[in-house]
Amino acid sequence: MQTSNPSQTNREKPIGAANGWIMLLINLAGLVAGAWMLGRSVYLSANTHESLSLSQFFSGLAIVVTAAIWLNGYFTLQPNEARVLILCGAYKGTVRHSRFHWTNPFYTKRSVSLRSRNLNGEKLKVNDKRGNPIEIAAVVVWRVEDTAQASFDVQDFENYVRIQSESAVRHVANSFAYDYGEEQEVTLRGGADEVAGALRLELQERLGRAGVLVEEARLTHLAYAPEIAQAMLRRQQAEAVIAARQKIVHGAVSMVDMALRELAEKEVVKLDDERKASMVSNLLVVLCGESDVTPVVNAGTLYN
Repeated sequence: MQTSNPSQTNREKPIGAANGWIMLLINLAGLVAGAWMLGRSVYLSANTHESLSLSQFFSGLAIVVTAAIWLNGYFTLQPNEARVLILCGAYKGTVRHSRFHWTNPFYTKRSVSLRSRNLNGEKLKVNDKRGNPIEIAAVVVWRVEDTAQASFDVQDFENYVRIQSESAVRHVANSFAYDYGEEQEVTLRGGADEVAGALRLELQERLGRAGVLVEEARLTHLAYAPEIAQAMLRRQQAEAVIAARQKIVHGAVSMVDMALRELAEKEVVKLDDERKASMVSNLLVVLCGESDVTPVVNAGTLYN
């Protein structure tokens, strides 16, 4: 039983190309020389009544045909652009230098841009680490690093980048909780830099086989899915209120303790346990209350 061989990984090979301007001068000179030889052989045959010089005629024709074929070998490269050269289905190399070039006219020339590109991903609805449905989107900055891999190892490297980027975003979203993780746990909302780093590594691992270098990856949208957004908002509000109350109570207790110590140290007034308890109660009401407190003046004593 025969098994198919796994696809081989291609690697970019630099290849040189002749200066296009010099070859253009040679090409034009060949066209002029060939045309002159053709015209001269026909002219001499017509005016001298001699037989046509076949050697001169066919030599001129060969030069003209060769020069015409050479015209297909010219191409121009702009900065951050490459040209992949293929001959009879075999990869011969890649030209990266920006200028006017000439190469074998029988080469198939495939242009590949080396410029950085942005992929602004669409909003995806996925589940986070805890199963909560969320909406997430990312932007990816990438460029082609290996033209041979981009041209021959994947069918369409631009579509490959788009599909694999979406898959990587989904995987990263499943690996982190949206928010409220355990102690020291990185979350999608709280660990933007860590999540971006994990996303870039995930993308580079997937896109490296296509000769693509991921320069940056960042989340551009992050929110709970509409069906749970209101419930999660109420949860966040409740937790914010609890956190605020904790700070208020902690501050109030500190202020009461400071007041009691100041009164005792400066001997302003001597308070027994019952008076201290009453004072603490009154101060806590004043400090922790949400509305203004109306003071009540006690003209008697606590013991009456």
